[in-house]
Amino acid sequence: MPAPKHAAAADRPEPELVARARTGDREAFAALYDEHYRVVYGYLFVRTRDRHLAEDLTQDAFARALSRIDAYTWQGTAFVAWLITIAKNLYLDELGRGRTRLETPVAEFHDSRQPGRAAESLALRELEAVEAHETVRTVLHSLNDHQRHCVELRFLDELTPAETAQAMGRSVGAVKTLTYRALRQLRWTTEAVPV
Repeated sequence: MPAPKHAAAADRPEPELVARARTGDREAFAALYDEHYRVVYGYLFVRTRDRHLAEDLTQDAFARALSRIDAYTWQGTAFVAWLITIAKNLYLDELGRGRTRLETPVAEFHDSRQPGRAAESLALRELEAVEAHETVRTVLHSLNDHQRHCVELRFLDELTPAETAQAMGRSVGAVKTLTYRALRQLRWTTEAVPV
């Protein structure tokens, strides 16, 4: 793998790079860009499945981060976690625009031989979705903050263990342990939740 374009800046610890970027140091921000571009792009590509859209949203995420870098405060977690949050919000905005632009709600096909069946099956699916959402919400609250954050990154945001470790500022082994314990707790809680 080639060395980052801004190798001198990249040799510095991340909190120092962030502090320098906040003062307007372009080389420090460029080093942060080089360090985290692949993670942010990967996060967006997994969701969009569109290379061009993922590239555009990644550029937007870094542009937004640059414009708001003075509002960022180092709190001990990796800078990439803040970038992923920005990317997630951009993706959700794009998803909202895409739905209104590309999807037109259409009533279910109605089988004239079975009157009322389409509405009934639609209502049952909606009820199942609401129940599933409530169950997930209930069991996630059984986890401690670190476990919940780990599960959200791994399974809702679909990050790899390495990406999750980087976002949480932990080792891959620690992420795997957190994931294992969280899933064990979720399994126990799910069995205890009435159906």
